[in-house]
Amino acid sequence: MEDKIKFMTAALAEAKKAYDRDEIPVGAVIVRNGKIIARGYNIKEEKKDTTKHAEIIAIQKASKKIDAWRLNECEMYVTLEPCAMCAGALIQSRIKKLYIGTMDPKTGACGSVLNLLTDYKFNHKVDVEYLIMQEECEKILKDFFRKLRQKK
Repeated sequence: MEDKIKFMTAALAEAKKAYDRDEIPVGAVIVRNGKIIARGYNIKEEKKDTTKHAEIIAIQKASKKIDAWRLNECEMYVTLEPCAMCAGALIQSRIKKLYIGTMDPKTGACGSVLNLLTDYKFNHKVDVEYLIMQEECEKILKDFFRKLRQKK
């Protein structure tokens, strides 16, 4: 459990970077052999690019780091349940295991709205563990959206 906390804490630090840039605070890290090899956070607004989710950025960085698109020896820690685009990228990149901080009942595609990782006959299955540091992962999102509502 100690490693799970350590790596989700690192993902939360990435989410904080997004928060500080007025982006939806989602962070992700990719771990291989017990070490973080890639980090990412949402920069959708900054880049004006729908695909700039934390998970996609982390996958791109990990692939570059190990010089391969197959990340089958890697695990991802992400603060918020991935959407359909990111769940698809997890399958395509062959991520071994996914650790999710909190669920997304509006757009989550790893168990909330649907489950792309287990409910379909894709050639790769991603093992998933849910609700790692759930309170902390929920808090940063709630704080962000509260701040956003106050601005309006």
